[in-house]
Amino acid sequence: MFGVTILGNNSALPAYDRHPTSQVVTLNDQVLMIDCGEGTQMQLSRYKIRRSRINHIFISHLHGDHYFGLPGLITSLGLLGRENPLNIYGPAQLEGIIMPLLNAAEAHLPYQLIFNAITTEGVLLDTEKFLVECFPVIHRIECWGFLIKEKRKPRKINKETIGRYNIPTSFYERLKDGEDYTDENGETVKNDKVTIANAAGKSYAYCADTLYNEEMTAKIQNVNLLYHEATYLKILEQKAAERFHSTSVQAGKIAQLAHAKRLIIGHFSSKYETLDDFLTETREAFPNTQLALEGVTYLV
Repeated sequence: MFGVTILGNNSALPAYDRHPTSQVVTLNDQVLMIDCGEGTQMQLSRYKIRRSRINHIFISHLHGDHYFGLPGLITSLGLLGRENPLNIYGPAQLEGIIMPLLNAAEAHLPYQLIFNAITTEGVLLDTEKFLVECFPVIHRIECWGFLIKEKRKPRKINKETIGRYNIPTSFYERLKDGEDYTDENGETVKNDKVTIANAAGKSYAYCADTLYNEEMTAKIQNVNLLYHEATYLKILEQKAAERFHSTSVQAGKIAQLAHAKRLIIGHFSSKYETLDDFLTETREAFPNTQLALEGVTYLV
C-alpha cells in the first residue's frame, strides 16, 4: 500500500477540532512522518497508527505548527522502550533546538536519534523500495517540500506461466530485473516467458507552506498525488501573498501546471469554520481535488 494519512490539516492555530500540520505516509511496511505539529501524538493514538513503525520524520520548516509536537514524540518513543534508530530530516537549526530541550530534561533515550540537516535540494533518503527528495518552496523562512517516489522492478512475475518452469523462488528477484534463467543443464528460460512489464512506481509530493510559485512545478511533474497548502480562499489572495501562503485557486493552478493526477489541499486558516468553499474554489482550477481531512487515508 502507498497511502497518505492526514493527522493535522489546520494552519497555526488549532480550531474546530482541526490540528496543526502532520501526516504519515505508508509505503508497504514503511511509515514516514511529514511534519509534526502540536497534538500529533494524540492523533497517532486516535487513528491507531503505531509509533514504533515510524523510522523517518521530515520537517519542512521551523514554524511551530510544523514541529512543536516533535520533542514530545521523541521523548514518548523513549518511554515506550524504542530501540531502533530514529532519523529526522529538517533545517540545520532543528538539532540545536531539540537537543537543549532533551538535555535540560536529562532525557536518556534508549535509541539513537539521528539529525540529517537539509541544506540543499536533492535526495534525502534512498532505499531499495523508495526514494525521498526535497525541493525548496517560497515561505517567510527556509522551507522545503518533499517528493516520495516508489521504486518498482521493471518486470513482475507472470503467475499464469511461472509454474510451467522449474525456477527456484530465490531467482525471482533477478527475473524481476529482466534476467533470463539458465538451469544446471544449460537450458535457458527467456525472461518474457515468465514475467510481464511492471507498472511504473507511483509518487507523492508534499508542498509545504509556500507563496504561489510556478517554478516549483518543475520538481513535481506528473505526480500521482499532490498535497498543496490552501490557507485562504481566493478573495484573500493579497493576504496570502503577504504571509507567504497560497489560496485555494492557486493550489489548483499548481496541480494543473504540474500535470498531477490528484490533489489534496490543507493547512486551512482557523478563520474558517467550514471548508466546503475551499473544495468548490480549488475545483475551478483542478477538478480532481479533495480536502485533506484528518483521519482519512488517501491512496497514491
